[in-house]
Amino acid sequence: MCFQTDPGDCKEHIGNNRPYVVVNVAMSADGKISTRQRRQVKLSGEQDFKRVDLLKAGSDAVMVGIGTVLADDPSLTVKSPDLSRERVDRGKDPNPVRIVIDSMARTPPDAAILHKGLGMRIIACSRKAPADRLAVLRAHAIIIQTGEKEVDLTSLFAKLPEYGIRSLMVEGGGTLIWSLFLNGLIDEFSTFISNRIIGGKDAPTPADGDGFITEDFFPDLNLVSAEQIEDGVFIRWRVLPGKPFSITGSSRYRNISDSGKVS
Repeated sequence: MCFQTDPGDCKEHIGNNRPYVVVNVAMSADGKISTRQRRQVKLSGEQDFKRVDLLKAGSDAVMVGIGTVLADDPSLTVKSPDLSRERVDRGKDPNPVRIVIDSMARTPPDAAILHKGLGMRIIACSRKAPADRLAVLRAHAIIIQTGEKEVDLTSLFAKLPEYGIRSLMVEGGGTLIWSLFLNGLIDEFSTFISNRIIGGKDAPTPADGDGFITEDFFPDLNLVSAEQIEDGVFIRWRVLPGKPFSITGSSRYRNISDSGKVS
């Protein structure tokens, strides 16, 4: 079993062709990760912030979609100086590699993720991304182009071990998480459930996108742990393999939906 506090030590892995992937999200009691305005909201307290920082510090890389960058402008740095020093003592950068899924190279050149804190940055784009935008972003990050109009996530994940990335934390948003489920690229799904209600049919959920249609395609999870943290609950799930959960089986999903890639 791969412990959420140290995914880098995980040996029970799908194989050597991609990192071990842990999705970590906070959501309201009614399953929303933000308001219908898609602005950043505080859903957890200090104890959960420390848990998330520990998970981040133990990961080789942390990933978000371009929507999260544009809405929240996160830095994705390790917040604890002690955890940063521990990474340096292990011969690593103080922060994990930060990755943005950004098909059309829309990441602002002044985004915090490109400037705050030491460490490698990767922006994954499609081959349709404008050359002028790519040229600007190359001054701040490694550019990986894969997929014609959208980022091909399976191909991208196969390239990440070349950059020393064996464990990957994904923080959102909902479109990216849905696409990872769609392509069978998630190993653990961890959620902090807040004691708050957000509501709204247009408010985003942890897995947006088109959604699965029939039970045959619903991803199955195995409950690893559940614990109260302050006024909320932290639940950790392991994604079960099989049923169409395999990279080769991802085409079965595309019979339902063509949105298995993200912009």
